[in-house]
Amino acid sequence: MRLLVTGRDGQVAASLLEAGQARAGVEVVALGRPELDLARPDTVIDVMAGAKPDIVVSAAAYTAVDQAEDEPDLAFAVNATGAGKVAEAAARLGVPVIHLSTDYVFDGTKADAYVETDPTAPLGVYGTSKLAGEQAVAAAGPRYLILRTAWVYSPFGKNFVKTMLRLAADRDEISVVGDQWGNPTSALDIADAILHAAAMLRRDKDFAAFGTYHLAGTGETNWSGFARHILDTSLKSGGPWARVGDITTMDYPTKARRPANSRLSSAKFAGVFGWNAPDWRQSTEKVVRRLVIDETRQILSA
Repeated sequence: MRLLVTGRDGQVAASLLEAGQARAGVEVVALGRPELDLARPDTVIDVMAGAKPDIVVSAAAYTAVDQAEDEPDLAFAVNATGAGKVAEAAARLGVPVIHLSTDYVFDGTKADAYVETDPTAPLGVYGTSKLAGEQAVAAAGPRYLILRTAWVYSPFGKNFVKTMLRLAADRDEISVVGDQWGNPTSALDIADAILHAAAMLRRDKDFAAFGTYHLAGTGETNWSGFARHILDTSLKSGGPWARVGDITTMDYPTKARRPANSRLSSAKFAGVFGWNAPDWRQSTEKVVRRLVIDETRQILSA
């Protein structure tokens, strides 16, 4: 099975590359700029055709949530137009596309976890552009999986876990928002779920459950609770630690509004694909321990 993933430098792409190397019979090819640039849709079809994929994973995205408020044209070019072109190319190649989306398509006002049929109402440019991307993917052809995820972290790239470890190395206390709730989701788990789903699509040529799914970590917390678990795990692993103080969203103003509730129910994905993410604490510990060990190794070898 050959997977083509767009967004070579992203957390999910890096996680898929690593996971693919550990699985017999799986080849993951990651493409990104300059060869494949979603802001230049004329590059998409020829580059994708040359990769000869069995499955396309559309993971490339414009993810600078606050900056998107100042760059709406670029956000829409990548997240909407570009995503649509990737899906169109996959349809022309006759292969399914798995497209990654976000909890930011919701406004966060629901009292409990969002399900796939809940009305969408993004609060800012980023969420609106990702919702437009979902619509473009669905319009390109019927053989698609849209996977909405949230609070993604990993050993790769920039993310909340790495930020907390970096800040803890320099500070005694860190202030973190405590009134936004969600499901921390490891990109390593996302990669595992994608490979699991892709194998099912590969085996079942008449797969009938294409559509939109939520795919997030099991369990919920707020950002400050997430930060505490990261740093407590770091301390136990020999890494940096700092106290975490709760603040409100109003105490930490940002250009783009964030949903207060980003919780996603992944029950539909579990029911169709028979795959559940580990508890978010377990997945967080795995990534933190790996980062602390890697940092220690780099220091000792310097």
